[in-house]
Amino acid sequence: MLANKFNHQVEKIAVSDIRQFDQEASQIEGIIKLTLGEPDFNTPEHIKQAAITAINDNQSHYAPNPGYMELRQAAADYYNQKFNLHYRADQVVTTLGATEGIAAAMQTIMNPGDKLLMPTPVFPIYAASASVNHAETVMIDTSEDNFILTPEKLQVALDTNPETKALVLVYPSNPTGVTYSREQLQALAAVAKKAGIWVLCDEVYAELLYQGQHYSMSEFLFDQVILITGLSKSHAMTGWRVGFLLGPDDFINEVIKSHQYLVTASPDNVLYAALEAMQHGQNDSKAMLTEYQVRRDYVAQALNEAGFELASPDGAFYIFAKIPAIFDDLDGWQFVRLLAREARVALIPGLSFGPGGERYVRLSYAASMENLQEACRRIKEFVQNYQN
Repeated sequence: MLANKFNHQVEKIAVSDIRQFDQEASQIEGIIKLTLGEPDFNTPEHIKQAAITAINDNQSHYAPNPGYMELRQAAADYYNQKFNLHYRADQVVTTLGATEGIAAAMQTIMNPGDKLLMPTPVFPIYAASASVNHAETVMIDTSEDNFILTPEKLQVALDTNPETKALVLVYPSNPTGVTYSREQLQALAAVAKKAGIWVLCDEVYAELLYQGQHYSMSEFLFDQVILITGLSKSHAMTGWRVGFLLGPDDFINEVIKSHQYLVTASPDNVLYAALEAMQHGQNDSKAMLTEYQVRRDYVAQALNEAGFELASPDGAFYIFAKIPAIFDDLDGWQFVRLLAREARVALIPGLSFGPGGERYVRLSYAASMENLQEACRRIKEFVQNYQN
């Protein structure tokens, strides 16, 4: 028997319980799954055709590690124009989705003993990635502040954790849908600047914002912000695995090495599809956003009528709903399993997203209106039956 057979840091983390429950619920006949953040739209036709053309042109070789310079320039132009940023082409690295971007960024900045501040509830990938890189995650419960990290709470966390290396900020948020105003970001940037920490801004849902303008903290803290984004949500390209890291020169110089040894480079023909999205897909998300808003409004009203309280769903395609008080005898996992068995609707418990989510569930409305209407009917009936 081998001693120390596996990496202890990998042994400490688990397979995503979100994915595990999605598989568990899939075994229930007639289940409506509102579990995963998977757009139900197809990739726009012009992007698919660009990939087909690239394949027919034998674009099937190694691309440069950070991606083609033409694509890096197009991505810089795209995000600069949309969000008032000022990145150069050589400050962009193409990654295999935002997921690999997160992994490469964490590997680049984290040392053993470093701490990562993580406002919760939040998608669990960041804590797992920090752990694999021998860093510790410090969770900051934001549930009493409308799921917004306040500068006061950030300062307290920094004061009590002098080993802090970075802060994660995800907005619009998965799971809550909440986002940050320009003034809120400025206030957080002032605290982060004084502390001299990195801020990992995951802005993959930035184009799915229902009112107002999305702002990036890099506008206020350029030299300390690592911007993580990609095309999975904005262009319905989850399976294509296209992401981007944008950051200051010193970070880019180092993260290219992490990226290179993780994946070498993104698939060649996919990069040409991404180029088409960046050059001619500036409005691709608009039709999807319009439909998502209709779905959001419908689901929000239906859940309110069923007795759920909601976090402010400003963006993304999630509803974070507080479980009605009549279910206080059940924890989050017991609630979603009972709902799946009796109502044949699958949601994700807020427990999966850390402190502050204990009494909540996440519903993804990236599903057809027909399924959402039927799911809401079943949820209402389930609540009424439980009351009786």
